[in-house]
Amino acid sequence: MEETRMTIEAAPLPTNRPNPFDPPEDYRILRENQPIGRMVLADGSLGWVVTSYELVRFVLADSRFSADGRKTTSPHRILPEAARKPRPGFFLQMDPPDHTRYRGLLTGQFTVRRMKALEPRIREHVTDTLDEMQRAGDSADLVGSFARRLPSLMLCELLGVPYDERGDFQRFTGGAPQTNLPRETAERSAQIGAALIATNEYVLSLVRRKRKQPGDDMLSGLMTADPTLTDEEIAGMGRLLLLAGHDTTASMLSLGTFLLLQHPEQAAEIRRDPEAVNRAVEEIMRYLTVVQFGAFRAATEDLEVGGQLVKAGETVVCSLAAANRDPRQFADPDRLDVTREHTPHLAFGHGAHFCVGAQLGRLEMRIGYRELFTRLPRLRLAVPPQEIEIRTGSTIYALGSLPVTWS
Repeated sequence: MEETRMTIEAAPLPTNRPNPFDPPEDYRILRENQPIGRMVLADGSLGWVVTSYELVRFVLADSRFSADGRKTTSPHRILPEAARKPRPGFFLQMDPPDHTRYRGLLTGQFTVRRMKALEPRIREHVTDTLDEMQRAGDSADLVGSFARRLPSLMLCELLGVPYDERGDFQRFTGGAPQTNLPRETAERSAQIGAALIATNEYVLSLVRRKRKQPGDDMLSGLMTADPTLTDEEIAGMGRLLLLAGHDTTASMLSLGTFLLLQHPEQAAEIRRDPEAVNRAVEEIMRYLTVVQFGAFRAATEDLEVGGQLVKAGETVVCSLAAANRDPRQFADPDRLDVTREHTPHLAFGHGAHFCVGAQLGRLEMRIGYRELFTRLPRLRLAVPPQEIEIRTGSTIYALGSLPVTWS
């Protein structure tokens, strides 16, 4: 087989976006010319990048690819050995059978009963948040006052955080997306590290309190579902919920609002038809795909992918953003269309590692967008679009702030 010669630079991956809502142009070029191509990884080694919808689904679904952090190499940062080791319960970078066991336990906590009970609580939190915003005046930074607050409050509900500790918990989850790219300053890296340590310590202390006084929450439910789980394993699953359920949803709420404010005719669809928001959420997720560095997998044996020989041990980076703009899967993929009927996007991933909290994320976005644009029909940016701060270096593509007004 002939090996492709084209490479793209790593550390960081391409982040040059002529349009802030589109993936970097390099991905489109790769997808059109070589859906699987060579990539230079952060440590200088060669890996692969796949950019077509078909190949991304193939890699993410095939058991011959490992998600184990000790086997994969990141395309955007060099991780110390300690950070590559599996942490108890944190199954994001695990393979079966450990991944299967932990994921099954956590999935079992997302019951129909719990989701039905959470829906009115989401509406209540959204209403309270919007009431507070309006009482404070006719303008706000939507990132801090709304987008980051809602998923934080819902995580409090899921984990059983005591009411009088929710302010502290929101401070843990209210900082910048948890990443540490090479471009970060030493001071910023230290801040992120300190925040992670504080969060980990808090979740572990919460688990230990639940041992003594369980409640109707996920941490207590995990203890009941498998009494052999250690405190560290349960805390690891709790931290995974924080990672998967906070930054992604917060980014989607703020970045999605920014997007809709640039397309007022599409925002009007959400106001006009209560059911339209369901389709809108799927389309906005496809269009934005905020997990911007994709998913990494390591081949456990030699195999062919898209006509290329991928050797055992080589890392394959799956660009979810490129796949979600593939014209072979989506008609006119670079056009936002919130009325699009069928949107089988990959923003939640695919295969065994499909996002365990997808149902909750969808609920938060559906209710959040609907109430925001219905309650504030005159919502608009308070600054020119080009002044909006976008964090292109974060693992989760996110806004630093979103100044809006509704006067």
